[in-house]
Amino acid sequence: MPDAPVILSSDPRSFPWSVFHRRHPELLRQVLDALPYGPPERQALQRLLTESTAGVLTALPPDAPDHEQWLRWGDGLWGLPWGEAPFLWAESYFYRRLLQATGYFTAGAWQGVDPFAPLKSAELANPAVDDELTALIALLDLPEPNRRAALLTSALWGNRADLGFRITNDPGAATATGLLVDDGPSLWRELERAAGGRVDLVADNAGRELLPDLVLIDHLLTSGLAAEVALWVKPQPYYVSDAVMADVLAAVGRLRGSKAGAIGDRLWQAIADGTLTVRTHAFFCAPLPYRELPAELAAEFARATVTILKGDLNYRRLVGDRLWPPTVPFAEVAGYFPAPVAALRTLKSDVVTGLSEAVVRELDTTGEAWRTSGRYAVVQLHGAG
Repeated sequence: MPDAPVILSSDPRSFPWSVFHRRHPELLRQVLDALPYGPPERQALQRLLTESTAGVLTALPPDAPDHEQWLRWGDGLWGLPWGEAPFLWAESYFYRRLLQATGYFTAGAWQGVDPFAPLKSAELANPAVDDELTALIALLDLPEPNRRAALLTSALWGNRADLGFRITNDPGAATATGLLVDDGPSLWRELERAAGGRVDLVADNAGRELLPDLVLIDHLLTSGLAAEVALWVKPQPYYVSDAVMADVLAAVGRLRGSKAGAIGDRLWQAIADGTLTVRTHAFFCAPLPYRELPAELAAEFARATVTILKGDLNYRRLVGDRLWPPTVPFAEVAGYFPAPVAALRTLKSDVVTGLSEAVVRELDTTGEAWRTSGRYAVVQLHGAG
């Protein structure tokens, strides 16, 4: 296993620093605009913002349901400035503390209320979604090889709908300009090789991104490439727009009420009869890389013929949130995964692997922040061989 420095957020010139000092303040403003939280919640959110930008890491209160778990996860970090903790860890803890501040886990009126729900609902209700669904339906009339490529491309670039990314990025600037690695044909061959088994898809964002994911799932089931699909979502609100069960139901309902109604109806029935199972696990909100998968979750993934990981955060957790040389082979950092694994990822953070030296040289000469712009993507596969 190669090694590389863990990404931190202490450097004011870095992308991680901008997440804490630019993105998070704007996120909290949007949360407070979206829901009428009272003085206790508003004060707690302001304390979180102050602590996470200028203070040190403090533990969850003793009555938090996961107090002991986070004490262990943060062993050696408590009392350090937030910027000295691994970026992946600190960012995950920020979202856990946000839920604490808004009363999500506390007995009372705000218990169980998703602070990001208004943002996600507004996105799904956007009239532009109807045009996107019309375009997705049109893909189904393409010849099979073209249809497969188009469905995978839609699921890949749908990741630009990430609300967290769009908080501090101009959506118009995030134009798809380059697929840096395309293992899509190899992924379809892997699916054909093991046709009729179980495919796992680990979701990233809700709303507009989840819709092409669901259309892809429908194709896997109706084509016979998968006899069963397990769709993994977060157990609680996380990273602004990460999908939870309520978001899956909302997305399926959006499909059923649109011109893609037949797809929505099939997915509804697939959930009802068990060919599509929506699943979750506490580890999906842990501040840890997938290399530390708990045994029971690793065993679940081992049952899949292929696991498809969507989005930037899943990629960071798969390969490790480190400053890898971008040419380090994807298989070297993802080969531990217990089943063939494919990453569909739009680049929105510093970590990237599996690029050729020629591609890296060309990107470096552009002078743009190509690792974090959302304008580039990868489809990478570590298969069964």
